[in-house]
Amino acid sequence: MEQFDIHITEENKGQRIDKIISSFDEEWSRTQVQDWIRDGHVTVNGSTTKANYKCSAGDAISVTMPEPESLDVVPEQMDLHIYYEDSDVLVVNKPRGMVVHPAPGHLSGTLVNGLMAHCTDLSGINGIMRPGIVHRIDKDTSGLLMVAKNDLAHKSLVDQLVKKTVTRRYKAIVHGVIPHDDGTIDAPIGRNKHDRQSMTVTDDHSKDAVTHFKVLERFKDFSYIECQLETGRTHQIRVHMKYIGYPLAGDPKYGPKKTLDINGQALHAGILGFKHPRTQEYLQFEAPLPVEFEELLDKLRRISD
Repeated sequence: MEQFDIHITEENKGQRIDKIISSFDEEWSRTQVQDWIRDGHVTVNGSTTKANYKCSAGDAISVTMPEPESLDVVPEQMDLHIYYEDSDVLVVNKPRGMVVHPAPGHLSGTLVNGLMAHCTDLSGINGIMRPGIVHRIDKDTSGLLMVAKNDLAHKSLVDQLVKKTVTRRYKAIVHGVIPHDDGTIDAPIGRNKHDRQSMTVTDDHSKDAVTHFKVLERFKDFSYIECQLETGRTHQIRVHMKYIGYPLAGDPKYGPKKTLDINGQALHAGILGFKHPRTQEYLQFEAPLPVEFEELLDKLRRISD
């Protein structure tokens, strides 16, 4: 069993414990968290609690994750944007707002549900809940993902990720006008020990993380950038851009409280390239910016004129 510790700060005091825990991971539903609390998997300062408990500053919450159950993931017909598909791999453009794979308490409406209805030959390496999933992007990040349709493809794609040979380029809008045209952020990322709901740049129990960026356009108070990942840590671009003082616009977790109201971070995984697992041919795909992203850029251009 895996254990997570959450320390309540002044900012979180007065909130219900089930709300705080469910915000720790976007794939944990509030209903599932309430079940964990009921079953005694959650303690506050060493004692079990109830889902409606309102937290106080200084509370130490411990969540002991129960062993995952073998659950049936139901295929769901969806209008998936498939960019490429053969007997080994599939490339799909995930819309903003969609979770990549199911989790206990969140078993429907995910990309995996749609993939299972689209095809039956997905790699089983990652288990019943994540068939074919090699990497993921956040719920409110749109863009391209590669999916493995057999174990040979899965192992090859994971190996390419480990060796940092996969091309992953993102478009983003950030707060602030970046004065230099490009840069590299080389800073390790791990859990924030003061806020276990978030990741942060830290040397404590962290993993190396490298992000390259270049400025595409500057506006009044904002910049439009492209980021290229060397590594793929959780929330990497969001954490790194906050670290250097240019957090993503609309980001509810890492952005400032006063940000653009766009229901999530302005981030799009637009370019994905990799070697085909069987033929070794290099394949690269590009997904255009979503309409709402283009509209936001147009708005910023008008404000800046």
